[in-house]
Amino acid sequence: MNLVILDGYSVVQNDLNWQSVSRLPDVSVQVYDRTSPADVVERSREADAVLTNKVVLSREVISQLPRLRYIGVLATGYNVIDIEAAHERGIVVTNIPAYSTPSVAQLTFAHLLNVTNSVAHYAEENRKGAWTQSPDFVWMDTPLTELQGKTFAIRGLGNIGREVARIALAFGMRVVAVSRQSQMPEGVEKVGWDEALREADVLSLHCPLTAETQHLMNAQTLSLMKPTAILINTGRGPLVDESAVAQALSDGRLRAYCADVLSVEPASADNPLLKAPRCYLTPHIAWASREARLRLIDIATRNLASFLNGTPINVI
Repeated sequence: MNLVILDGYSVVQNDLNWQSVSRLPDVSVQVYDRTSPADVVERSREADAVLTNKVVLSREVISQLPRLRYIGVLATGYNVIDIEAAHERGIVVTNIPAYSTPSVAQLTFAHLLNVTNSVAHYAEENRKGAWTQSPDFVWMDTPLTELQGKTFAIRGLGNIGREVARIALAFGMRVVAVSRQSQMPEGVEKVGWDEALREADVLSLHCPLTAETQHLMNAQTLSLMKPTAILINTGRGPLVDESAVAQALSDGRLRAYCADVLSVEPASADNPLLKAPRCYLTPHIAWASREARLRLIDIATRNLASFLNGTPINVI
């Protein structure tokens, strides 16, 4: 089998490798760090299997790859693949479920604590000498917020949403969730969307990107939130209307926006969030702890091995 990995660097970075995949019997592996859209067909033309993280395999691309029998998505989300076109060709498509759950939940609270406790701000001010010049043992110029008793609202109760709920409960927060699931985790209240918007001191987005959830956060939904509320997005960039969020921040109608994702990545220089006040952006790193990437490679290897053995797993 000829296997092509189209964008391997994003997963292995400088500290991991693809040896576990290369060791699979009868598999010849070609790894590309990055692949531009113009090069996808040429690099994949002789491939029986392709692994991709963010390189798009559209219907047009799939139609030009006659040998292709397997697509392994190196992520949980699989919107980069035209699933219908793959199914029509009998191509098996797999993804990597639940590999990054602890890491994404951890970054969600790293963002939240940075806002409520101004950790980065005070560390930087100390470098400038603010504390050394203080007449008191304490130096403060921003308010601090205690999480206990505050309402933490979650949209989407998949693996990550449930882990975020568990951590929020450990902080002593009231946790409410908007979900189609009928059975809520212990301690979590099921509420309607408008109620979640109105009551949230913190709103964290953990739902998939669909036609229904695109621009879930827009001018209208933002207007229902408290001006003291914190909005967190570690899901997908297009879940929010970025211009509307930037405007709400500028108008003082939202305390903070914390995001690890944007609608276009890498960030476009003209994205309004880059210059919006109280906007805290990280460059799509929530999934990328070393531990999570090791799990991803392990699951990707098992996915491919299972396909080769005729018993595919994690099939979309």
